[in-house]
Amino acid sequence: MEKIHPLLDPEKQRQARLYEKEKRLLGLAGMLVSLAILLLFYFSGASGRAARIFPGKPVVFAFMLYVAAFLSALTLLSLPLDYYRGYIHEHKWKFSNQTVRGWLWEKVKAFLVSMAMAWIVLGLLLWIMALLPGLWWLVAGLAMALVSTVFATLFPVLILPLFNKYTPIQDRELTEALGNFLNKEGLKSGGFFKEDMSRQTQKENAFLAGLGKTRRVILSDNLINNMAVPEVVSVIAHEVGHYRHKHILKSILVGTAQQIVVFFGLDVVMRRVFPEFLSSTRSNLALLPIILIVMGALSGLLFGPLSMALSRRFERQSDRFALENTDDKQAFMTAMAGLANRNLANAYPARWMKILFYSHPPIGDRLIMAEEFHKT
Repeated sequence: MEKIHPLLDPEKQRQARLYEKEKRLLGLAGMLVSLAILLLFYFSGASGRAARIFPGKPVVFAFMLYVAAFLSALTLLSLPLDYYRGYIHEHKWKFSNQTVRGWLWEKVKAFLVSMAMAWIVLGLLLWIMALLPGLWWLVAGLAMALVSTVFATLFPVLILPLFNKYTPIQDRELTEALGNFLNKEGLKSGGFFKEDMSRQTQKENAFLAGLGKTRRVILSDNLINNMAVPEVVSVIAHEVGHYRHKHILKSILVGTAQQIVVFFGLDVVMRRVFPEFLSSTRSNLALLPIILIVMGALSGLLFGPLSMALSRRFERQSDRFALENTDDKQAFMTAMAGLANRNLANAYPARWMKILFYSHPPIGDRLIMAEEFHKT
């Protein structure tokens, strides 16, 4: 391995490479299992039978039961691998703090949230397909942008509290430092909240969640316990950079364009291979596993590396924003190195790994950028 930055722990980096390799292999296994389940659900005839239930009644009844049955099958058949990935493997690396009961309860909650969201999103998609079969791909792409914006706004107030407890941060020094920085940047926050992430894991996280009045600063208790105040400010300064550079708006616009292209490609493929596509809502419902496979393939092939490259560009811009506006290069560097050491983040992945899988620049690159940074 190349020479590592002096702030990084060589032994932790050795562990990080092994941890990442195992995580990637388990992720690949998860994709293959999901693909096998989708194919089985379709070619066994289960999808078609589920789509044809309640004949003579409004299709909404079949849709509701289909989604529940489909997600139940996907969840139950994936459960053994999910248990190994999310519980056994994370305990092996001494990250997880969960009990089996706690882990299962989180899976139940995630399943219920996924089902509610699937009813909304898939219901909207199938309705648009039935209403505008000729231009469904364009209207659906625009509709998904609206759905994404609504979910982003409601996420911190409706979804996050289902999985963790969020309490106002009591550390006055920290809240004043964060408040002063946000005020300086003209950004209002709905509050500073601590997430009880330590119930689940030893890992650390921090983010700005929500849009408009629902925007709030969220810090995991692990991060608060392990970072000095200037380091926390540098982390939040990075998140503020996303807002200042309008990355959320840009991501929605780019994502909308990509979604329209994917839906158009899906329309072309499905019309040619499956003549029953768009003939009725029940036919579309029966084809749902194939639709999901084709959409996943198109998204990955057409936009996978491109989306990762754009995300890394946004992250670099936010890093520079943090460095320019905190005037504390050392705090930024120690924060990044600390995250790498404690979260076992591989700071120096192979180039092909970075291109395919990294939505953020590797921490080794971020440390070099910080070392070379000079405020203009």
